[in-house]
Amino acid sequence: MDILQVPVQIPEGVNFILGQTHFIKTVEDLYEIMVNTVPQGKFGIAFNEASGPCLIRHDGNDEALRKLAVDTMQAIGAGHTFCIFMRDAYPINVLPAVKACREVCCVYCATANPLQVLVVEAEGGRGIVGVIDGESPKGIEMDKDISERIGFLRKIGYKKG
Repeated sequence: MDILQVPVQIPEGVNFILGQTHFIKTVEDLYEIMVNTVPQGKFGIAFNEASGPCLIRHDGNDEALRKLAVDTMQAIGAGHTFCIFMRDAYPINVLPAVKACREVCCVYCATANPLQVLVVEAEGGRGIVGVIDGESPKGIEMDKDISERIGFLRKIGYKKG
């Protein structure tokens, strides 16, 4: 068994969701979730099929993000996994619906940070064992940091006052 570190290239202004699923219908259902939740959002979806022809299934409304999703899932190579790259949309807006999707088993991460996916490769295939999302903490939040956090949340409309 080998553990691989697969970097995910997330372009500036793009967010990413990575998860596990169990059925070929995932691509269609995630597509519907994206267009119904954030209609103006641009996205690409890819899903690694784990049986039968074992194809990378894909869809989206932005060709560059769709290609990025396919390339990413090809590099990860783990069966029954999916990813969504999105622009003009944020994970906070779509995650509840993604998690509620009947085919989705779990979500590993939702991020715009530098990302590495830890993949185990065994004789029968690959599986995701975890992710490294961003960087390690560099300190503890102080009063000034708390004020800045609250100010930022107010600025983007997630906190009143």
